[in-house]
Amino acid sequence: MHKNLLVAPFLYLLSSCTMPAQQGAIPDSTVRHLPAFDLEGHRGARGLMPENTIPAMIRALELGVTTLEMDTHITKDGQVVLSHDPYINHEHDLLPDGSEIPPADKHKYVLYQLDYATIRTFDAGSKFYAKFPHQEKLPTYKPLLSDLIDSVQVYLQQNNLPQVYYNIETKSKPSGDGKLHPAPEEFVDLLMEVIEAKGIAEWVIIQSFDVRTLQVLRQRYPHIKTSLLVENATGLNKNLETLGFIPDIYSPYYRLVTPKLIKDCHAKGMKVVPWTINELQEMQRLKEMGVDGLISDYPNLYREL
Repeated sequence: MHKNLLVAPFLYLLSSCTMPAQQGAIPDSTVRHLPAFDLEGHRGARGLMPENTIPAMIRALELGVTTLEMDTHITKDGQVVLSHDPYINHEHDLLPDGSEIPPADKHKYVLYQLDYATIRTFDAGSKFYAKFPHQEKLPTYKPLLSDLIDSVQVYLQQNNLPQVYYNIETKSKPSGDGKLHPAPEEFVDLLMEVIEAKGIAEWVIIQSFDVRTLQVLRQRYPHIKTSLLVENATGLNKNLETLGFIPDIYSPYYRLVTPKLIKDCHAKGMKVVPWTINELQEMQRLKEMGVDGLISDYPNLYREL
């Protein structure tokens, strides 16, 4: 057993006590359980392994995260695939023959215009990635969400680890409809087909910067927990007004977090889980401020909190 596996159950016990959202925050009667303090591995463990891959998610599990954070897109043949970018990214992906993608073709291989069988042939883990020089490099691929879930659930069972949450982002925006991804309704329905088929709905959080997908979820799948991603300085009330309801989680860029924001979110029954924090000192500062979780490329730092 990997030595980090010994740490995982201990970290989980410290952080996975659950509590419902405040009464009145969510109009429906669903009880929303979330970790008391949520330790999330961003794109798995992007600082340590190739992002949004099965090896990255397994490494995050070894390090004791309570939630796996990931990004999703839709392929030409209607499958849900893990990827942050809407195309094969030339910065860290390679062509099927192992050669580099020319800069002129950096937006050529759009996932929504490719069947998954083709996407699967690109190498998503062997190329050195300058932004994360400590990544372990290995041949791997962009997995289907369904395959990722299967791999995670088997790993948890085989290693007697507690159930983790899946924080799944819908990568969409109005300008991309019909070009980079389907319309919000179709995107959400395809995503939910996988989640429901795998029987993990109670362990899923859907997050997005695109309020449209969260609104579809609220209307069609009100039992699913939602998280509003925020990178603007518009302010809490305006962002919630745009969304049209109170989500389970308010997830801002970490530099936007203030004691007042945390207090106001808690008063509305929302947890505050900022992104993306990659320095231990900043993690400690935010934790002391009262955030309800952290999202990091380096979940190995959580052991030092």
